[in-house]
Amino acid sequence: MYFKRIYDSDLAQASYIVGCQKNGTAIVIDPTRNAQQYIALAQQEGLKITHVTETHIHADYLSGSRELAEQTGAALLLSDEGGPDWSYAFAHQALHDGDTIVLGNITLKVLHTPGHTPEHLSFLITDGARGDEPGMLLTGDFVFVGDLGRPDLLDEAAGGTDTRFEGAKQMFASLRDKSLTLPDFVQVWPGHGSGSACGKALGAVDSTTVGYERALSWWSPLVQSGDESAFVDELLAGQPDAPAYFGRMKMQNKAGPALLGTPEPLAQLTTAQVEQTLAGGARVLDTRSRTDFQQGALPGSIHLPAGKTFETWAGWLLDPEHDYVLVVNAAKEAETLRQRLWMVGVDRVTGFMTSLDGLKLESQAAVPVDQIPDLQNAYILDVRAKSEYADGHLPGAHQLHAGRLMTHLDELPRDQPIVVHCQSGARSAAAVSLLRAEGFDNVTELAGGYEAWAKQAESAV
Repeated sequence: MYFKRIYDSDLAQASYIVGCQKNGTAIVIDPTRNAQQYIALAQQEGLKITHVTETHIHADYLSGSRELAEQTGAALLLSDEGGPDWSYAFAHQALHDGDTIVLGNITLKVLHTPGHTPEHLSFLITDGARGDEPGMLLTGDFVFVGDLGRPDLLDEAAGGTDTRFEGAKQMFASLRDKSLTLPDFVQVWPGHGSGSACGKALGAVDSTTVGYERALSWWSPLVQSGDESAFVDELLAGQPDAPAYFGRMKMQNKAGPALLGTPEPLAQLTTAQVEQTLAGGARVLDTRSRTDFQQGALPGSIHLPAGKTFETWAGWLLDPEHDYVLVVNAAKEAETLRQRLWMVGVDRVTGFMTSLDGLKLESQAAVPVDQIPDLQNAYILDVRAKSEYADGHLPGAHQLHAGRLMTHLDELPRDQPIVVHCQSGARSAAAVSLLRAEGFDNVTELAGGYEAWAKQAESAV
């Protein structure tokens, strides 16, 4: 058996290739839109991708299942267990609980494991060349290392009403009837790792086992004792903010993500071309460091530094209906960043530039707390998570997670000074740039964020 985990550290997302080396066939589970990486890996191993599937309708990234099936001619197998509200709206072969997918010596048994979502599937893998016992369980957003998939996303991001309670009860039943019935030695390979917003305390290691989770997880004693009420309370408590773009991902993944095909190479734009593009309504996406951006940037630029969380921030702050021009440090970065934007459905990148010479720039510098004289009369906007806000915040501050700004712009004042901050400054720089791009000319960024304010407040005591 060939088994390969492909991990996107930005999205904290894992996809898998499982293949039978005897007959040269393979299946890809939960692919991203970067189809070529799976095609290349399969070719390298002498395998042909004959099947593509996914565990559920994803919320945190735009699925590549349809793209990969289109590019390879593979059969697209998707869950039909979600009922009318959570069924895929594009052509596919239906999967139901108990179905099997056979690739030579390899058998994947389909398990319906609702809880995170109603249609959620897990795949129990048996390598017939080694025996009749299953050896692996690909759990998607069902069981993580040390945690479980959150059941509240349909409420938080997809417009549901109190579906979290039914989802939590379904999760309890899925664990009782599907996971805990398996042998201890079965390996558990989840769809996400530490840093994903699809759970609240995911482990950082790649995989676990049924036995390890049975022995040490927080949920196992509650499920084994039948205490559903306590399980539901614990599972729903303390879930992190769900970025608003999750709802868009859900809808697009359900309807069928747009096919990328083979896009033309991204063009490097001249100063004149940039000015013409911006005059036509495009926006600048500045991916340089925070220091470089704050020293001078094009007015209206949105600042998303090309770091580890680039894709996540793009999903949070970018409107996919706009055209974008990238500002990059080097031309070789542009195509990579363009592909990373595909992961969250931001497809309209029209070109890039590596120099701002000849263009009118503005300082985007943050302001130290002791230089904001009217702080008490300003609208203090705290773009940290709810949990951070609860641990301490500026007096009178209004908490709104940066990932929800785009859907709450009409709630912010335009006739009152707004002072934006996060914990130390990285998130607020991006948030302020978005507000300025949206026409807010009354916005100031608090240098050093909450940490700087708390330090000054402490020294004043």
